[in-house]
Amino acid sequence: MAVPPSTYPRHLLPLFLGLFQGALLLFFALFVTYDEPSAQAEDTNLVANQVYSTFPFFQDIQVMLVVGLGLLLTFLPRYGFSALTHNFLLLNFSMQWALVLQGLLHHFHHGQIHLDLHKLLISEFAAVTVLISVGAILGRASPCQLLVMATCEIPIYLATEWVIVTCLGVLDVGGTITIHIFSCYFGLGVSKALFRAAQQPLHPKETPTPSSDLMSLVGTLILWVFWPSFVAVLCQPGDAQHRAILNTLLAMSASAITTVVVSSLLERDSKLSLGHLQNGSLAGGVAIGVVADMPMPPVAAPALGSLSAMVCVLGFRFLTPFLKRKLTLHDQCGIHNLHGLPGILGAAASIVAVLVTSKDTSGYQHSQLSPVGGNASEVMKGQWGPRGVGGQALCQAAGLAVATGASLLTGLLTGAALRLPCLALPPERLCFDDSLYFKIQDQAERPGPDSSSEEGALALKE
Repeated sequence: MAVPPSTYPRHLLPLFLGLFQGALLLFFALFVTYDEPSAQAEDTNLVANQVYSTFPFFQDIQVMLVVGLGLLLTFLPRYGFSALTHNFLLLNFSMQWALVLQGLLHHFHHGQIHLDLHKLLISEFAAVTVLISVGAILGRASPCQLLVMATCEIPIYLATEWVIVTCLGVLDVGGTITIHIFSCYFGLGVSKALFRAAQQPLHPKETPTPSSDLMSLVGTLILWVFWPSFVAVLCQPGDAQHRAILNTLLAMSASAITTVVVSSLLERDSKLSLGHLQNGSLAGGVAIGVVADMPMPPVAAPALGSLSAMVCVLGFRFLTPFLKRKLTLHDQCGIHNLHGLPGILGAAASIVAVLVTSKDTSGYQHSQLSPVGGNASEVMKGQWGPRGVGGQALCQAAGLAVATGASLLTGLLTGAALRLPCLALPPERLCFDDSLYFKIQDQAERPGPDSSSEEGALALKE
């Protein structure tokens, strides 16, 4: 008996996830193992030191992504359950998918992949790109569409990151170029292709309420507190990591104050916009990542934080309405203002930093700690390498161009694929509503497909 159209999309999500998890279990059983324990005391102490130094940062990042980012997305009043749950689901799905791909591409030796905390951390960084990109289409896409988007984005990110870091040698320890810029323009490309040129009117469930804005602001505060761990975790332990933490704190502190100043000047009666505060306070952390471990004057970090907050708030106030009106570009969470514009500013700052710091230091030694981004972590007795200072500056610019162009093009292609009817695009009148995906207790107050079986069938058939 054929599955009715009204129920088939609901069966697609558990089928997709069940097959994925089953395949992953088989893959782990056949190919994944732990490193063999060493009998030598020196090796044992080295592993213990790596775990004790990395795991606190790893836990901070977990809190950022699961709690902080999840709450930041709850500004939609009737989409809180979905925002938190889909963020949590995508984090776990993308991390496992990235772990498999990273293992096959970089760590597959003698038929085995040796698992450790560092590989798990790198996979979580890859998952961050998906969580950021989803912000562009939040509330208007089904869970199946989000999972297919993650399936496509992770291998594209890994390939782009390999080109930027390994081939071009871009220095980006905090992921400003490889994570923030890539995920921003990938998400915007998906949004443009998924919704095409249709003008999206303001949805009645799209306007935040005081309680939803309060939850989102709590998410901002959590992200603000733990952001230095995200930037500094892959730095060389010691002076570089210390410098990255200090620069990130200074940049984010300056961005928080500047956000209040600019928002007050732009808004009527000098009142603050909660949307500006929720995003502008984090802009400094996005911009500083690419230069966090470089030996800069102390004034550079707060200056960059202030500029990034300024462009973020101005983007929300002027650029987002312009893009929506002229290009019909839908950006639900304003990821272009939080990740795209500050990311470009940070990339430009890295070019300046490479050129300026060469006058004050003997140069950097390109040290690759991880596949997330090159690490300019130590002031050394060498030079920037065979490419020289000017060559490294050109590489930084080329990395920005590759991240922007590749992500936008592949995002457009992925968005076109998400238009397949089997992926169950939610009908417009049921967007931004938890009741489409969750059993809500107060159905009398929260109308949706479960409050009326006939209405739900009609909505899903549509």
